[in-house]
Amino acid sequence: MTHKTKGIVLRTVKYGETSIITTVYTELFGIQSYIVKGVRQSTKKSSGKAIYFQPGAILDMVVYHNELKNLNFIKEYQWAHLYQNLLFDVVKNTVSMYIVEMLQHSLKQPEASPELFFLTEDTLKQLDTANPTLTANLPLYFSLHLAGELGFRIRGEYTNDTPILDLQEGQFVEQKPLHSYFLEKQLAEATSQLLSINFYNDLEVIHLSRHVRKNLIIAYQNYVALHVHDFGEIKSLPVLQEIFS
Repeated sequence: MTHKTKGIVLRTVKYGETSIITTVYTELFGIQSYIVKGVRQSTKKSSGKAIYFQPGAILDMVVYHNELKNLNFIKEYQWAHLYQNLLFDVVKNTVSMYIVEMLQHSLKQPEASPELFFLTEDTLKQLDTANPTLTANLPLYFSLHLAGELGFRIRGEYTNDTPILDLQEGQFVEQKPLHSYFLEKQLAEATSQLLSINFYNDLEVIHLSRHVRKNLIIAYQNYVALHVHDFGEIKSLPVLQEIFS
């Protein structure tokens, strides 16, 4: 049976001489793997089709879906959103790789989550046309809201009474915890500010130093890793830190 669904490409590997296996985060079915035949052929019909399956690409697809199979097939695909800059701009592409990798490491079951799909799709679209400040803040924003959509939203806010963010408990608290997973001072305050954002454009007025941004992105990745079993290593993180240093 076929279904129409949007999908965000997470990973693509070669399969055989002319085909690929692509991992896609779909709106209808969550994370899925598909075989796409013939896209690596050098024929006129197939030429250029592999670009559709770059990580971060947003597609409209018609897919075969069988819950009993680990691999299904894509019948039809086309751009759902045609990027202007993201696939070719080094900085924006690096941020998109971080977003894609965080998503891939966080999703352990093929369960649909329309809210998480929309968050990811909208973040990538905003990234495509973002100015430098918004581009630099988007990985922070996405990491925090990814955690929220996965079920461990940070509670409370930074105040004089609750100046410490306990990353293990996921809340702002009065005193430092006994463990080392916490943020304080400027890092805790900046996190509270990022959590209060309602619109992407508001991220343009949050100016953080490179040092603060670097520490925050490490902390937020650790926060997700503390709450997702077998989270693994985010390989794009050092590259992301380098381009913003």
